[in-house]
Amino acid sequence: MSVLTTLPSYASPIEKIWYVLFRVLCGCVFLFLIAPILIIIPLSFNAEPYFTFTHEMLTLHASAFSTRWYHLFLNDARWMQSVENSIIVAFFATLLATVLGTLAALGLSRSHMPARTFIMSVLISPMVVPLIITAAGIYFFYASVGLTGSLLGIILAHTALGTPFVVITVTATLIGFDQSLIRASAMLGANPATTFRKVIMPLILPGVISGALFAFVTSFDEVVVVLFIAPNPEQYTIPRQMWSGIREQISPAILAVATCLIVVSIALMTVLELLRRRSERLRGMTPQ
Repeated sequence: MSVLTTLPSYASPIEKIWYVLFRVLCGCVFLFLIAPILIIIPLSFNAEPYFTFTHEMLTLHASAFSTRWYHLFLNDARWMQSVENSIIVAFFATLLATVLGTLAALGLSRSHMPARTFIMSVLISPMVVPLIITAAGIYFFYASVGLTGSLLGIILAHTALGTPFVVITVTATLIGFDQSLIRASAMLGANPATTFRKVIMPLILPGVISGALFAFVTSFDEVVVVLFIAPNPEQYTIPRQMWSGIREQISPAILAVATCLIVVSIALMTVLELLRRRSERLRGMTPQ
């Protein structure tokens, strides 16, 4: 099918040229952004301990490809410890960020909420302030209360970094929320807890889950804060272990780990897209 079939029949030659050129430019930008990812995946199957394509790989010789680095990753106690730490930290940080962010968004959605703009600015400041400054501030504060070098400290720090994503996504969901449903629920005798559980939560659930996924990805991929507050290898997360591996012992196992993270990220982005479509259907919109 021709790419010009979506253009109206009366489109001028210049409009047709721009239609094609615009899509070519978008394709080039997309390729530029995704090229590093496309390079990492085949390199992770390199049979040799190199970070470059060998001649055998370029000629697609079977002996040039191997899963040895995946086996090394799965059988290395340090990597497995970092995976366990990442899952624990991301899970609890996401749980806390989702609860706090949802409550904050519900409060900010009220029209009589005082200083809403100021409070929203404070809540999303971790997204605006350079991460190195946030990490330094967290380190000096945690050092004074004894939270450095602990998983609890990492969880609380990642909660602070993930909460703004939950606030933004849930707030965006509440923009189209019909407040008359709350009044109707109260008129029918439902208490605030029942109204939240049976009326509000089902409608904002896609936004809550989307925010939780963003918070999870933020925690799972974060390395700067962990560099400051987790000096011991026992508290290393996956990104921190990758950083350590690059500095101390360069191994293509890092490429295998990166490929696994790419797969996880793609899966999460797919879930986000499905949730977006579901949210649009609940609002009576046609998913795009």
